[in-house]
Amino acid sequence: MPLLELKADDEVIARVMGVTYTPPRDRSEKDAWTRVQVQFWHSLGYDSVRLRCGLRLPMPRATVEDTAALSRGQREWQSESDGPIANWDDFERYPWPKAADADFSEIELANRILPEGMKLIISPYGMLEPLMWLMGYAPFALALYDAPDLIEAMVERIWNIFVPISETVLQMDSVGGLMTGDDMGFKTATMVAPEHLRRYVLPYHKKLAELAHARGKLYILHSCGNLEAIMDDLIDDVCMDVKHSFEDVIVPVEQFKARYGQRVGIAGGIDVDLLTRGTEAQVRARVRQVLDACMPGGGYALGTGNSVANYIPVSNYLAMVDEGHRWRA
Repeated sequence: MPLLELKADDEVIARVMGVTYTPPRDRSEKDAWTRVQVQFWHSLGYDSVRLRCGLRLPMPRATVEDTAALSRGQREWQSESDGPIANWDDFERYPWPKAADADFSEIELANRILPEGMKLIISPYGMLEPLMWLMGYAPFALALYDAPDLIEAMVERIWNIFVPISETVLQMDSVGGLMTGDDMGFKTATMVAPEHLRRYVLPYHKKLAELAHARGKLYILHSCGNLEAIMDDLIDDVCMDVKHSFEDVIVPVEQFKARYGQRVGIAGGIDVDLLTRGTEAQVRARVRQVLDACMPGGGYALGTGNSVANYIPVSNYLAMVDEGHRWRA
């Protein structure tokens, strides 16, 4: 029974591994934390370690007190009303990084210490998320109609950063594929019209999938929200291998498996709300229910509906993993 996650918050990893987490300040501390992460996933029975691509786009973020049980002090999120790019002058002033700026030291260390039988899954940026973050969701929605040339320029710049990075990491034998996070929907629909996604966003994912497939590796898409309007595009044109991220209020994972399971792999689906507020018994019962529905025929990996957030009780997360290991057809 395979396991797969987009991520586990650092605070969760530290609690499970019995260590104290503080944000790494230098290379030595970063390397030490990479070792902890690899040990964490291996000890729980995962066969992959997911790491970022080694480069991030700078942007301001809003903060508020983090009230989670495993608080990190401040919780961050992206403003929906504004961002660092509102016009062409902002575009030219923005400190765009270059693909050559990527720091692969974490990936290279993980490659050296990766236990036998495990692979690295590398996460480059998506396309829709950085567009929305760099402009703010509302200004971006207006710019789709008022400034499409600016949108196209931003798409080209993001493409030229993260496609070459993806090409580089896919050459590494220890890398089993890419897992791109790009939330394209909300509860009832896509974040922008499907035609805009087909014009600006989906070609980027198709390119990443082609690069992965050319090396015999996987392309996994993590995308939240209701994507029904573009699901055929994602499966038949983008050619994603695995769809990740499910919410019971949108489409329970077993319903998705029944409809699309013959066409695409599926990962996750144990709802984060249940993991956060449910009892251990409820979590275990739901895991059995999902596995009974999704494991027949293969093409399924157990995991949370989104990620192992620091507000999920660690006992519930470990119960999910344990129940998965106990399951038998």
